[in-house]
Amino acid sequence: MRAPRFWSREDGGWPARLLAPAAALYAHATARRLRRPGWHAPIPVLCCGNLTVGGAGKTTLALDLLTRLVARGRRVHVLTRGYGRRRSGLLRVDPTRHTAADVGDEALLLASLAPTHVSADRAAGARAALAEGADCLVMDDGFQNPGLYQDMKLLVIDGADGFGNGHIIPAGPLREPVAAGVARAHATILIGDDLTGALPRLPGRLPVLRAVLAMQDAVPLLAGRPAVAFAGIGRPGKFFDGLRAQGIRLAACVPFADHHPYTPGDFRRLRALAATHGAMLLTTPKDAARLPPSLRAQIHTIGVGLEWTDPDAPEHLLDRWLNGETP
Repeated sequence: MRAPRFWSREDGGWPARLLAPAAALYAHATARRLRRPGWHAPIPVLCCGNLTVGGAGKTTLALDLLTRLVARGRRVHVLTRGYGRRRSGLLRVDPTRHTAADVGDEALLLASLAPTHVSADRAAGARAALAEGADCLVMDDGFQNPGLYQDMKLLVIDGADGFGNGHIIPAGPLREPVAAGVARAHATILIGDDLTGALPRLPGRLPVLRAVLAMQDAVPLLAGRPAVAFAGIGRPGKFFDGLRAQGIRLAACVPFADHHPYTPGDFRRLRALAATHGAMLLTTPKDAARLPPSLRAQIHTIGVGLEWTDPDAPEHLLDRWLNGETP
């Protein structure tokens, strides 16, 4: 689904006020769930989470940290829910056998770097990882999941979206009140400029690490041709804007809902649109993971990573976590 427009308005207007009772019930249920104690794994657990629904950059952060941990020689495993998957229960991701429909698109990306376990029960995933010899765990999402104790909780904030209209689901995009969430966080990762004034709402004791999205250079792939870009991510506009910033001529931009399951009809329409403009098809790796290999070969994927304001900051953060310290 797409986020309602009133979620991004300053106060949410009358829809937010109308939905306030349901939001109060949601917040109460979340707070009650978070009071439950989680299983404490004998190895360090780091969580990349956020306070809002949608794409704040959790998976991008997780991929960045996984790359660093693998470079250190750590036996890191990943835990994720596997959003949108059709298979239930605990599953070890096999990129050669599983599809996005089986395990979720994000799980396939994570599994390209480190062993990945999908399960709503994070403790079960942690036990499976331990049995395979993991010496540390990274959670992609799960900030509001109390099933597994998290030694370090990183709160990811999209600078362009911040905390939306400041209301709880369904009145707004927040999964829990800002004050409650930041009280549990050990550090904040701000991606992009703080365009909504989110940082002043954080306590002064909370360290803030800054980064921007760095998109792969797509210009050499196009050789002067225009592009038709499509994306079904939390904020497709970020992908389109990044391409424009490279000077790429976009004949068309086609947004889809986050985690959209692409159909053959979708791809026929996209291919016809590209043919009309003599353009190439561009999308994100996350979107490509939801396409069958035969179709994936007909498009170009443009990856996005993080460029840190302080290049040493993420390494220092990992040092503290692995040493049992908090910032």
